Amino acid sequence: MSIFQKSRRAAAGVAAGTLFLTTLGTLGVTPAQATAEGRPSPVSVFLKWTMDESRFEEVLDLAPPGSAQARRLAAVEEKLAESPADYAARFAAADPKPIVQQPQLDVTVLELDRYGRLASSGTVLMSPDHPDGVIVPVDRNFRTTAVRWRQWDDAGWYANKGKGTVDIVPGRENAPIDFMSPYPASVLKLMVAFGVLRLVDKGTIALTDTYDYRPTETSALCETQNPTSKTVGTYLEAALTSSNNPSTCALVKLLHDKGAVNELNQTFQDLGLETLQFKNTNPATGGRWSNPVTMSSLDTAKLLALVNGVPGRAWTAPDGSAVTSGVLSASSRQVFKQHLADQGWNDMLSTVNRCGSAYPAPGIPHTVAQRWIGADGTVTVAGNKFGRDVRPCNDAAEVSFAHKTGWVNNSGADAGIVRSLPGKDGRHYIVVAFTNLGTQYTDANRPPAEPGILPVTATEKLARLGRAIDTFEAHRWANR
Repeated sequence: MSIFQKSRRAAAGVAAGTLFLTTLGTLGVTPAQATAEGRPSPVSVFLKWTMDESRFEEVLDLAPPGSAQARRLAAVEEKLAESPADYAARFAAADPKPIVQQPQLDVTVLELDRYGRLASSGTVLMSPDHPDGVIVPVDRNFRTTAVRWRQWDDAGWYANKGKGTVDIVPGRENAPIDFMSPYPASVLKLMVAFGVLRLVDKGTIALTDTYDYRPTETSALCETQNPTSKTVGTYLEAALTSSNNPSTCALVKLLHDKGAVNELNQTFQDLGLETLQFKNTNPATGGRWSNPVTMSSLDTAKLLALVNGVPGRAWTAPDGSAVTSGVLSASSRQVFKQHLADQGWNDMLSTVNRCGSAYPAPGIPHTVAQRWIGADGTVTVAGNKFGRDVRPCNDAAEVSFAHKTGWVNNSGADAGIVRSLPGKDGRHYIVVAFTNLGTQYTDANRPPAEPGILPVTATEKLARLGRAIDTFEAHRWANR
């Protein structure tokens, strides 16, 4: 019996991860061996084991196929997260049914050493074709050609049983793994921020410049009825810390105004981050974020490694040149990291905004930025109240988590840099998760929404996964 078969008898979540640590020691696989010999790394084996044990296939669908809820969501022209009030009303009116097939998940853990250098990685994909998960092989540059990446297709996920029809990266028709990549939702704002800061570094714009956002078409996503004039830095901060969509639209329109979108996409290709593609957005509004905007967890993790800072060569690009953190200046990287550290939406791989709640389960044990905490200790982000005193969790925090979340009805995503706090067990890694498990899906044990409190926006299985990964990484660091 394999360790994966045995895992079905183990406890879920953190308990599963803790139990697996003992089993992992018997594998005898070092990161160097895994890369050189094509063998799975310890973190990839752990990740597959834990994702399989998490039983994501047990979530409930609030808008099952054929329902009025599903028809309403399908009529939405532009991907946009519902307002908290609309979401709470939909949840209250729904008749949840079991999800019809194995969800799509794309998860990467990129382990870093104490200097920020890439040490090892694990990427696992789940889909109807791979219900137990499949480990993605990578080469010495932490790159893979083993996946035929396909664009997300909202209707096609049901109709084609998770198989996409539009290739993201050309020339992968014979790849052994065929995977439809979940829509990244607001994690796409990492690509926007990277593009804006590249323009800052070139001297094309400055963070102190005032940009007059004057859309020439309408967009609900961008709230185009409210044109704005703010500094580029103000737009950038709002886009990354409170995930403000109109501010992001302004930045996207700015990139179009400067003719920088095609260059941004080419830069990702030159860096060997082929799945990072910011396509089909509307130059008139900066909106129309849709399925041609693509990100894989592996390439997103590598982008965050550059933002975090890698001494010397990070990896070798497809043309043989060295990729370094010099793609952004030190000052731009610092701005980027600070905004991610100040991010307020801690409700995917982490749940500290709901500190002490019986539901959802605790995730990555990090601190909440002080800017969101009121005098009573509760968190409010963009007018949305979480209703729990987070000060006990801040006091007990073990790590910092500079991250960006995203969600719409069929997308739940989180991507960030984890580093231990002073005096706590060491770890330094990047974790990225893209799933189709957005606000449309919930858990059977989810309690009713509290009046005036933002409803839980994701299955708690993602938080349990985040906690298990963090426990594993702390153990890995202690035993290096």
